[in-house]
Order: sequence, then structure tokens, then C-alpha cells
Amino acid sequence: MSRVVIIMGSKSDLEWSNRIKEVLEGFGVEVVMRISSAHKTPLVCHEIIRKYENEGVVFITVAGRSNALGGFTDAQTYCPVISCPPRGGLWDVDIYSSLRMPSGVAPMVVTEPDGAALAAAKILGLSDPELRKKVQAYQEDSRQKIIKADEEIKNG
Repeated sequence: MSRVVIIMGSKSDLEWSNRIKEVLEGFGVEVVMRISSAHKTPLVCHEIIRKYENEGVVFITVAGRSNALGGFTDAQTYCPVISCPPRGGLWDVDIYSSLRMPSGVAPMVVTEPDGAALAAAKILGLSDPELRKKVQAYQEDSRQKIIKADEEIKNG
């Protein structure tokens, strides 16, 4: 079964992470949710990464403010990492901290929860034909919604 590990920087990232989880579960992807901070608990975070990486997972990191979690996770694993920093609140997100990475560190950055889930499903779908079919159906449904909306507007 395909699996995504969502690592949150703190419990305050749970609502954003649940939005990602909901979409992934719609694809039939198993989701593991963990909390660890790149700044406060880097050794624990490293243990979490090591625990799951041999399963061929995709990691999604959700952390606000400086969002070091995406880069930290990516630097510790060969598995794909998608950084999906939450927006809103007092500090909002520093998007540049997600985009400016040192050489050899390359997490993908997707700013919407449903987009992060879709990107993870596409990656996992490369080796899971059933999941790939679900992704294709999801994308076709999105196209049909646009076509229907156009028809409604065009026909008054």
C-alpha cells in the first residue's frame, strides 16, 4: 500500500495537515502523521525519517514561520519530500525559507494542501497502477468541472 508520512512542526499545524490527509485518503493512500521540530527536536525528527524511509514513502512537511522542516527532512532522506507550509495567523509563512535551499537539498514546495496531496499521489502512482488510475480520474473530474462551469456561463 502507498504511504505518505506527514511531519508537522507542532500541533498547531494539525488543521492544515488534516486537509492534506483527507485528499490522500480519498486516493486510498495511507497517511501517518507525526510531530517533530527541525529546531527543537532534530534527533527525534531524524529517527522518524529513518523509521519510514525504507518503506518508499513520500514525506510531506508542514511547518510555519521559518519552515526549516522541509529542508531538514529532505537533507536526511533519499525519499521525495514535499514542503507545504501553512498560511495565516500572526506570523504567516516565510515562503522564501521554503524556496531557498542549499545545494544538495531539494524539497518540492506546494502551497496548497490539496496540491501537496496530489503531488504525493502522482509520485506514488509511478509504481502503483491503481493509484495512478485514481489520480487520472481525479484530474478528469477537475477538467469536467471547468467544462461544466464554462457551459453554464456561456449558456446564461
